[in-house]
Formats: sequence, C-alpha cells, structure tokens
Amino acid sequence: MPDREMATVEAWLADHPSITVVSRDRGGGYGEATTRALPKTMQVADRWHLMENASAAFLDAVRKSMRDIRRSMSPCTIKPDLLTRAERIQYEGYLRREEVNKAITTMKDEGVLLKEIVRRTGISRGTVRKIARGIQNDVFRVRESSLEA
Repeated sequence: MPDREMATVEAWLADHPSITVVSRDRGGGYGEATTRALPKTMQVADRWHLMENASAAFLDAVRKSMRDIRRSMSPCTIKPDLLTRAERIQYEGYLRREEVNKAITTMKDEGVLLKEIVRRTGISRGTVRKIARGIQNDVFRVRESSLEA
C-alpha cells in the first residue's frame, strides 16, 4: 500500500472482497477501515504485535520494580576472575558508583554542604542532590532503549 491512511486501507480491502481474515495491529484505524470495507471479516491480532505488547509491558513492570527487586535479593559475592571483559568493566563501574554513593551519603550525614560535596567528588550538583536526598542511590544503571525513546 502506498501509505497507512485509513481511506487507502479501506479502498484496498473493498477491492479484495474475498478476504475473510485480517491480521492487524491493535490500532483503531485499521480495525475501523476493515469493519467499513469488509464488515463480516474476522479481525485478529498478529503474533508479532501481541509479543511486542507483552514484552513492552513486562519490561516496563520490571524497570519500575528494579529497586525493590534488587533490595530483596541477598548480596552475593562476585568473583571478578570469572567475569568476561565486558562484565568486568560493568562490575568495576558498579563498584565505583557504589563507593561514590556511600561517600556522598556519609558526607551529607556529617553535615557537609552539597556545594562542598560537589567540589570534593567532582560529581554534578544534580546527581549529588539526588543521591543525598535518596532519590537516586541505585548503583545499577538501567537505560531506555533507543527504540523506546
């Protein structure tokens, strides 16, 4: 089809009256066009879109619950010599972030001003503020996929 317009889909379907089943995503436009052009046609959600929607919902739920999940897990000892090079780099970053977070929290508890904590650590004021307020103390980094942005 030349485009995704509802009128185009409707016209194309009307030109193909022998169609009995339409597999589509759950967007309203295609359903409406199918209903108008071929009212007796069965409409089904295709497997790809069902899996895409289910995986997106799962990842969203996990992402929202990661802090609680990690808090409930018992700490384990990681043997750096068993890690791959990429895993070792990630682990070392985790250890650095954990150390910085503890240092910031300790300084804050000792009454050191945020401005001074920023100067001592070299961490941005916004990040220091979030860590000091307990908003961002998660040393695990969870990034959004470029597909989700």
